[in-house]
Amino acid sequence: MSDTQQKGFLERKNIVISARRYGIDAMSAMAQGLFASLLIGTIVSTLGEQTGISILEEIGGYAKSMAGPAMAVAIGYALQAPALVLFSLLAVGSAANTLGGAGGPLAVLFVAIVAAELGKAVSKETKIDILLTPFVTVGAGVLLSVWCAPAVGKAASALGYVIMWATELQPFWMGILVSVLVGMALTLPISSAAICAALGLTGLAGGAAVAGCCAQMVGFAVMSYRENRVGGLLSQGLGTSMLQIGNIVKNPLIWIPPTVASAITGPVATCIFDLRMNGSPIASGMGTCGLVGQIGVYTGWLSDIAAGTKDAITAMDWVGLAMICFILPAVLSVVLCEMMRKAGWIRPGDLKLED
Repeated sequence: MSDTQQKGFLERKNIVISARRYGIDAMSAMAQGLFASLLIGTIVSTLGEQTGISILEEIGGYAKSMAGPAMAVAIGYALQAPALVLFSLLAVGSAANTLGGAGGPLAVLFVAIVAAELGKAVSKETKIDILLTPFVTVGAGVLLSVWCAPAVGKAASALGYVIMWATELQPFWMGILVSVLVGMALTLPISSAAICAALGLTGLAGGAAVAGCCAQMVGFAVMSYRENRVGGLLSQGLGTSMLQIGNIVKNPLIWIPPTVASAITGPVATCIFDLRMNGSPIASGMGTCGLVGQIGVYTGWLSDIAAGTKDAITAMDWVGLAMICFILPAVLSVVLCEMMRKAGWIRPGDLKLED
């Protein structure tokens, strides 16, 4: 097949090999798929646990179990895959996310893109399309998952080991490193919640992780308010900062304000307020998503009181939680963002979310 024929075939199949299609469109859609499954499931489950309503825990469990398929279908949708390819990506997403472990979302991103494009290439090319298209999409996706997803998971876990190493340092430096690393993991297409859960990240390190995640979510939510208004404030502040990953690819400088904020709030959490996550480890990597991080800190306080290691919840506890999770991230990110806007490093529309 000549270059001209190849180009014509790709155009006919709507296969656009570009950084925008894969690095922006696909990643942005994947973030929405992750929110519609793992994150909303964790929020509902936490609500059920706190209220004692078991049906909410069950609903949340089912939602969380569909994270892989949801992300894969979202990616396929962004790549404008035909229906049969789109439906076939359900199995692909499940395999990639399961085998990818802590790096599940990143594995899904890579595998689903390849599987979707291969499925699009063979779609409606034969009279046995009903058999061939799912066979190619599912077969290629699952095989690729078996081959590379575990390696992606190990790479994501390596980040976790770096975090564990950081916890061995003095509280000041540990606060900076853990806050920044976990916060960045939350915004990247890897699961900060899964990393924290796998490592059992609690205590002072868990508090630093909460600080970093809140800095990313609240920071992006507040500094992008002029572009995204109330909808963006809620979707990022109570949802996920991963929604900005497409914009970060286009202009990495927008990541500076919330990341610098996390580098400040981390040591403030560990050295000044002694903020500890003694609740569920997964809450360390959730930030303000459904307020799961804050609920985790609160349940940790109650557990400490019941165990006799804490006398009571003090006013300073509440002040520290508010400062670390909401006030400081908002103020620091907005101030830094406005400075960068004036310098022309962040331009109008750079923080605009896809409708």
